[in-house]
Amino acid sequence: MSTIGLLHFKVGSTDGVSLEIDKWQRVLQEMGHTVHLCGGDLGALDGFLIPELYHQRPDARRLNANTFTALQDYDEAAYRAELYGLADTIAAQLRRFVAEKGIDLLMPHNIFSVGVNPAAAPALAQVIREQRIPTFAHNHDFYWERVAGVALTCGTAVALADKFLPPRDPLIRHGVINSLAQSELRARKGIDAVVIPNVFDFAAPPAAEDDYNHDFRAAIGLRAADVFILQATRIVPRKGIELAIDFVHALNQPARRARLAAAGLGNGRLFTPDSRIVLVLAGYAEDDTTGQYVPKLQAKADQLGVDLLFIDDKIGSRRAISANGQKIYSLWDSYVYADFVTYPSLWEGWGNQLLETLVMRRPFMLFEYPVYTADIKPVGLQAVSLGDKLTGHDANGLAQVNPTLIAQAADQAIDLLTNPAKRETAVSHNYRLGQQHYSLNALRAYLERELEPEREALSSSSSRSSSSQPSHG
Repeated sequence: MSTIGLLHFKVGSTDGVSLEIDKWQRVLQEMGHTVHLCGGDLGALDGFLIPELYHQRPDARRLNANTFTALQDYDEAAYRAELYGLADTIAAQLRRFVAEKGIDLLMPHNIFSVGVNPAAAPALAQVIREQRIPTFAHNHDFYWERVAGVALTCGTAVALADKFLPPRDPLIRHGVINSLAQSELRARKGIDAVVIPNVFDFAAPPAAEDDYNHDFRAAIGLRAADVFILQATRIVPRKGIELAIDFVHALNQPARRARLAAAGLGNGRLFTPDSRIVLVLAGYAEDDTTGQYVPKLQAKADQLGVDLLFIDDKIGSRRAISANGQKIYSLWDSYVYADFVTYPSLWEGWGNQLLETLVMRRPFMLFEYPVYTADIKPVGLQAVSLGDKLTGHDANGLAQVNPTLIAQAADQAIDLLTNPAKRETAVSHNYRLGQQHYSLNALRAYLERELEPEREALSSSSSRSSSSQPSHG
């Protein structure tokens, strides 16, 4: 069995990669491996902290912008000095991590692909080469997939991307989470990668109402007769949250409110003239590098009369009590009380929140982002769809789809909100498909297959080390 280091810019949070790392840690430990977490922010988890690895540090954010947007904070020589100076600092800490924990296999997530802390990739590549550590890199998102686009700003940035994002190294095997990334990585870098999609524990009892979360709706400011529309993702432009605002606006039109009032909400709750239809945003906005997305969403919601409720200060990766005594709920608690889920992402490497929605048996609306169309839609999920094409962007740069599709989606959602039989048929169908294709058992099979070469390499290395020892006979 191996001693494995799982690395990411941050762990223990509610972003998709952190949630996926939680699952990998569990499956790897169940397989008998020892697993140590390492990140620039550990949340509430135990692990090895390397603060310089965190992608929201001012220096990392500055390097990110000057690598992929514009070289504006320094000349190229100063940029290179800061980039590789930070890389040297991270590498020193990674050496400590490897030595103190006895790491013999590394599994970095996104370090070699997304580039949000550009110094992390050369630092990790250096340590892998120096210490000859077998590595399986799981690449969820690549820098070239950024919705806003990228423009490598100078020769140093071009060289960084070519050499390290991701590196071509026989010690490093690569995994991706969808077939589009697999094809693109082969075309761009000549690297063959395996597809390991996101998964979920469909065998575990789903979250439910209990003594801790019974007050959730009241705690976030919802009344019993309000309709709770959940947007569980982070708040960043590629999540297309403006389309969820359009959707809720359509739900709130008088004819659809009348349907809700006539039929009720299908679970014994009445819909009254005072009932609100509220878009609840449970994710955080710290990865919005421009700082403009939330104000644009709020302005759109104000214009359309849509109630937005930001609750990220009450949501954590796990339940906890904050320093000021406030109850912190898990993301799962939000699903327990949600009537409907929106998932209008313009781009996803896979779609963790989609799997969460399946396991929690909630009906959902989505925009058919490319990976969904290529890898997930063929499975046969029953979804309320906004189609797969944008019609353009408004004056604030917010995405738009055909208004007819918004109206059709709202009508379908009203059916699911008011017809218990139709709702149960849809969510049970989706749950069975998720269980079949995206379970922890499926992840274990992927990892067992991919760890076999590493076991052979470790065994070979151990044999060489043993045979090279001097004889004392």
